[in-house]
Amino acid sequence: MDIDEQHVAEPGLAVLDVTAADEETVRSVMEGLQQLWATSGVTPVWRVPGEAGVRARVYADVRRHPDDT
Repeated sequence: MDIDEQHVAEPGLAVLDVTAADEETVRSVMEGLQQLWATSGVTPVWRVPGEAGVRARVYADVRRHPDDT
């Protein structure tokens, strides 16, 4: 999966690919990241045929806490 340049265009922006054994774990990780930083939120989860686990992608701005206005 390609990463759009706008999501990493400046310091503090990150793209995180999360892989876990099950969807519940991936969703828990995404929810935890939302507590730390401004993120894209819980995103769709997918499987790659022939590979173990499920995956999700999260876009984060690590300069901002989710409570920042």
